[in-house]
Parts: sequence; C-alpha cells; structure tokens
Amino acid sequence: MASSKKVLTRDEWERKLREVKIRKDDMNRLVMNFLVTEGLVDAADRFRLESGTQPDIDLTSITDRMEVKRAVQAGNVQEAIEKLNDLNPTILDTNPQLYFHMQQQKLIELIRVGKINEALQFAQEELAPRGEENQVFLEEIEKTVALLVFEDVKNCPYGELLDVSHRLKTASEVNAAILISQNHEKDAKLPSLLKMLIWTQDQLNEKAVYPQINNLSTTVLEDPAV
Repeated sequence: MASSKKVLTRDEWERKLREVKIRKDDMNRLVMNFLVTEGLVDAADRFRLESGTQPDIDLTSITDRMEVKRAVQAGNVQEAIEKLNDLNPTILDTNPQLYFHMQQQKLIELIRVGKINEALQFAQEELAPRGEENQVFLEEIEKTVALLVFEDVKNCPYGELLDVSHRLKTASEVNAAILISQNHEKDAKLPSLLKMLIWTQDQLNEKAVYPQINNLSTTVLEDPAV
C-alpha cells in the first residue's frame, strides 16, 4: 500500500539526483560507445571532434562493418561473405556457427527467388556436410529445406525464415562477431543501462513513492499518481 511507503517530493528527489556526481568524460565515452556499436560513423566522427572523446576502434572500420551488415540485410549474402573476409578472414574460420548461419541465409535467399535446383544443390554440397557433424545444424537445414515442399510458404510452419526479421537476425550476428574481433563489446552499453534503470525503478517502487521516468524517449520526471 502507498501509505506504507516512503514519500519523496519532487524537490527532495531532484536534490538526491543532483547529489549523484557523474563525470562528463564517462558520459561522453558512453555516447561514443553507442555510436560506434550502432555503426553511426558520421555521428561518431562529429562527436569525436566536438567532445574530444576518442573511439576505441578505427572509425574507418565502422564503414566496412556496416557494409557487411547492410549486404546481409539486403539478402546479398555472398557479397557480405566476401566483404567480411576482406575485413577479417579469420572471423568465419573461427566461428562455425556464424559461417553456418551465413550459408543458411544464402540458401534462404535462393529459395526466396525461386532458384529451386540451385538451392537443392547448394544445400546438398555446402550445408549437408555440416549437418552430419552437428545435430543443431541438421535441424536448421531440415527446416530451411522444408520451405521447398510448400507451394505457398505461408502454409509452411517455418515460413518465418523468409521474413525480413531473419535477415536482420543474421546481420546482427555478423555485426556482433566483427565487434568482438575488434575487441569491442558486441552490444552498446546505453541500452543495458536503460534496462537497469527500469529494473531499479521497479524495485524502488515497492518501497517508495517518488517522481520517476516513465518515458525513456523524453526522460522527463513524472510525479506519481496519488
């Protein structure tokens, strides 16, 4: 019940927030981390010039990374593989799961454009051997090949493989692998901190009534309903 909770007025809460000291350099590094991880190279470069905050990777590598990601998002998997190998040929060699998912996406794209014979040959020559070595891969191959059985993929239980969301999932996996190879976090820190903010507010709500942030896009403190 609200009556059993500690009540903090807006003035009290804002005073407590002001008492928390956050270094500007830490905030700038957090912003730079987000820009680099999300591939916003132009914004990262402008922020570098304006704030003096140096990124932890070469900004030119962001452009290369985003070219690989965009190629996957567009369904140009072979182009993405070639660009990825140009960027760092060890990534696919040392990440069999990523390589399989890239090849699986290539098979999906062949099915999408109706190249049935080519798709069957590709599945047999490139994917089947990997399925023999890995049960999880085999199950994924079977699901993908099942798309060929249905004239209308809407009736296929695995039709979601043809959704754009599956391209985006593969592209995100590639993006993460490149970042890790560059000794950079695969996920930006800022979204994780926002999730922590929500969790912390949920925990505090059990003990206190106070102004809180309900809309992360505006971060405006809102007075509680009383």
